[in-house]
Amino acid sequence: VTESRSDLEDLHLYATPREQRFRRFASLEFEGQLYMTPHDFIQAVTSDEPKCAKKWRSLSKQELNQILMETPPVWKGSSKLFRNLNEKGVISYTEYLFLLCILTKPHAGFRIAFNMFDTDGNEMVDKKEFLVLQEIFRKKNEKREKRGDEEKRAMLRLQLYGYHTSTNSVLKTEGEDLIPRSYWDTLRRSTSQALFSDLAERADDISSSLSDTTLLVHFFGKKGKAELNFEDFYRFMDNLQTEVLEIEFLSYSNGMNTISEEDFAHILLRYTNVENTSSYLENMRCSIPEEKGITFDEFRSFFQFLNNLEDFTIAMQMYNFASRSIGQDEFKRAVYVATGVKLSPHLVNTVFKIFDVDRDDQLSYKEFIGIMKDRLNRGFR
Repeated sequence: VTESRSDLEDLHLYATPREQRFRRFASLEFEGQLYMTPHDFIQAVTSDEPKCAKKWRSLSKQELNQILMETPPVWKGSSKLFRNLNEKGVISYTEYLFLLCILTKPHAGFRIAFNMFDTDGNEMVDKKEFLVLQEIFRKKNEKREKRGDEEKRAMLRLQLYGYHTSTNSVLKTEGEDLIPRSYWDTLRRSTSQALFSDLAERADDISSSLSDTTLLVHFFGKKGKAELNFEDFYRFMDNLQTEVLEIEFLSYSNGMNTISEEDFAHILLRYTNVENTSSYLENMRCSIPEEKGITFDEFRSFFQFLNNLEDFTIAMQMYNFASRSIGQDEFKRAVYVATGVKLSPHLVNTVFKIFDVDRDDQLSYKEFIGIMKDRLNRGFR
């Protein structure tokens, strides 16, 4: 059974922007629930739109089992995991949100994430603990659901979570959030409130209502009995960040060791609220007439800095630069103090030439932070 494009667009009216994007890029369906392949996920975070109109292909139980049987264990992970799996994997909507969180977080945050999952404090995460994620994100999503046809919302819940109605929550009852929070903030706040004893009691019910996925098998083995230590968890997160950056870099490098400064500007300005990117690009062309190129190490270091943008913002406010422009030396020092990342002089100069519209070799702090927050979250700030 396949879902037509017109049916997809109909339910889109009742979906949030993140739900819409997941449904647009997902290509698989099993027992009514939609899944991305690893290839779909990579496309969703590196492309504006799917390369071709998607139809959801229904998987049989046998096909799903075969995919999961071929999933490598976590100790065989690499920065090519998603590319190697390609179409042979299934990623749920909850896992899609989790993977997006990973892409925007600093390495220092990986330990926080692991400790949040490790609810019994034994330095290992098991499958039951990881499934708290399903409940936390589901609970948050219910608060964001658009009002309207309840039948349509029920269909969306089935597609995204694999059930028609809300399951019992493993979280303590709490009032509605008055302030919109990111999924990462929700995870950070809510996991500490998770009642692990309640989860243990209901784990069988939660597990029985969910199909295994590539991520669950990768982390916890084909029988779901393995446990995940921090080293493997850290390596997975670091590999995913590296893989997505490699894919974006290679899409512009054409087999070379560098990308042009203009290509770097194009990548930076993607998914941002900048309406007229041509003025930034023209400004950079005039300021950097001779192309030197940006290496992958420089490219990666800049995005590691972006993942620490919150700390950088605090540092800038402490330096009292929030209301005025800053120079290259001040910028470079603030980045290093706040994030521990050393940016090369050429990279800093390139960033300044992109955003220094009035060409006074000063960077507008507020404008730069606003644009980079959009880029960091790939348009979903």
